[in-house]
Formats: sequence, C-alpha cells, structure tokens
Amino acid sequence: METRTTRRHFLLGAAAALGSASLLRRVDASTLASGAAVPTVDSLKITVLIDSSHDVFMRPEGPKAVRIKRTPGVADYRKTLHNVWGLSLGLESKRGGETRQILLDFGYTPQTLLENMEMLGFDPARNDAMVLSHGHFDHFGGLVGLLEKQRSRMRSDLTLYVGGEDNFCIRKRRTATPGHFSEWGVLDRREIAAHRVNLVLCEKPNVIAGHAFTTGAIRRASLERVIPNTAVEYGVKNGLGCNLSHSAPKDKTGTPIDEHIHEHATCYHVRDRGLVVINSCGHAGILNSIRQAMEVSGVSKLHALVGGFHLAPAAPDYLRQVVAELKAFDPDVVIPMHCSGLNFVDEMRAQMPDRLAMSTTGSEFTFGV
Repeated sequence: METRTTRRHFLLGAAAALGSASLLRRVDASTLASGAAVPTVDSLKITVLIDSSHDVFMRPEGPKAVRIKRTPGVADYRKTLHNVWGLSLGLESKRGGETRQILLDFGYTPQTLLENMEMLGFDPARNDAMVLSHGHFDHFGGLVGLLEKQRSRMRSDLTLYVGGEDNFCIRKRRTATPGHFSEWGVLDRREIAAHRVNLVLCEKPNVIAGHAFTTGAIRRASLERVIPNTAVEYGVKNGLGCNLSHSAPKDKTGTPIDEHIHEHATCYHVRDRGLVVINSCGHAGILNSIRQAMEVSGVSKLHALVGGFHLAPAAPDYLRQVVAELKAFDPDVVIPMHCSGLNFVDEMRAQMPDRLAMSTTGSEFTFGV
C-alpha cells in the first residue's frame, strides 16, 4: 500500500515555560531540518503495559493488518498482570538495524507499572524517551515512582516530552455535591527535575527519538467537543501548577472545565502502511487528532488509530456520527483502550466490524510486518 509523504518542516516545541518550570533542565528537541521528510519506520510494536482490564481468555483476533499477541498468564503462577484505571504503552520501533523504545504514559500507580513491566519483559533501562499525553493522574501517576526505582539504570540524558505547560495544571474532580470539587493530583515538575530528567514542551510538533513524532497541541476543527470531565485551576501555588499566560485560555478564573489545551497525540509513519496515531485519552477528539497528524506529516493514509478515545460518556447520536466520520478515513485497524467505552466498541461492530481489534493489559500489537 502506497502512502504519500510531503516534505515539510517540524517546528521546535515551546521549551520555555515560566515560573517554577525553570527548575528543569532543557534540551533542544530533535526536529527535522527545513525540507526534511517525516520519520519512517519499518515496524512498530505496542505493548499494553496498563489498560483498565485484563482478560485471560481474549483471543488474538483482529484485522490482518496487525499482528496480535496476548499474555494470558506469566511464568510465576503467583503473579498476575495488574489493572487500574489508566493507560501505559511501551512503544518499540525498528528502522533497518536501528531500534528505539519509548514509554508513553505511566498509569495510575507506580506499583502497577513497575510490576507489569517486569512481568512483560519491558525494561525501562532501554527507554530512549518518555512521553506524557496530558495532565490526568491516571496517566502520570506512576511516573515519579518509576523514576525513584529505575532512574539509576536509565540513560543519563533521558527526556520527557509533554504536551505543554497545561500538563502541570492542578486538576479537580466533581463530587456528588453540586458545585463541589475534590483534588485529583498535580504533576510536580520539581520531582521530575530532582531525577535529572530533561523536559520538552510539545506545543508544536516534535520528533521523538528519531522515529516518532508528536502532533503538538491539537487544533479543534471537527464536530467533536471535550466531553466534560475534570475541572482545572490555572496558575502556580507554592511551586505547583501551570503558568499559561502565553496560551490565553478562554476562562482563567475560578475552576473552569478542563479543555486539555496542550493534549497531544504520539504518531508513527510505518513504511508502505501509513500513520499509526496513538491517543491516550483523546479529549481533544480522535478526528481532530487524525487530521492534525496528517497535516503535520503530509501522510494522507491512516493505517491505525490506537488508544483511549474518551467516548464512554458520549451520547448515542454523537458517538454514531464520530464513528461514521472515522470510517471515512478508511483506517486499516482501530484499537480502543481505557476510556473508549463499550458503547464505542458496539458502534465499531455496527459500522466497521472488520477493522476492530480489542485490547487488554498484556496485549502486543505489531504493525508493518
């Protein structure tokens, strides 16, 4: 299958945040020179380190365009893969004799992440980079604990790519009491700095480890909207929080609904197959993410859409329309995870049953072979 690749320039992601962000060591992001082509890989393997469920009986069935392997159990019968609400994916890409490993998101707890990595044979010492999709605790909760246990084994120039300053905002969850919110954690950049991890803010597209690329902040240009979930506080309090004076959110007062203005998707261009677009939660919209990945890369073929799509709380008519527009992209494979919802799975079975592959913790999905 042929794909079209145009030559375009990736812009360097914004690396200068304000306030306490200066505590972190900065690095120049690996960008493409003007006129260079988007990175292309021969194959991509996605290992599901953490998903929200583990099904020991799930069969390796799915479209022929992806090779699927399940892990129903591990060698030591006293151990089993753990599941928490959240997502973490191990990404391994190959190009010729070159291999790159990226860790995308970190699940809810470090214990779950560390034990699942050990059982699945995913060695964090081999990480060439790490990526955080957005600032929700179920995606960054395992990060600091991972660094505490494994940083000494990891490369000295380790870099964490985040969507932007928004990832450090204070998040809150609604409670049963109208108008009342409870704390839901905040990513403390000082803890990251203490573990000697470099930081790249990817408000604009960046190349990651020479093989992957990030979309940058996702432009909202489709019927999709952010389905309300968390609330957010803008500003820095005692060193915690986000300074978004340069991003100018619509409402910077009180506790507005979270718009995830710096959420980004992680993408690969697989040779002769097309784009693999990975949304960890897809708050900004899966259609918006796909369009942005195509615009950034110049690749017009969608090979696979993977990850959390945050459509579980979607109304039926809205969900039906989103899946219909996804079908128009003619993806070869769609792999819903985490927050996508059983309603999304049902709608996929109604509209694109031959493109659907199911996920469970411990699954491996390989593209380009």
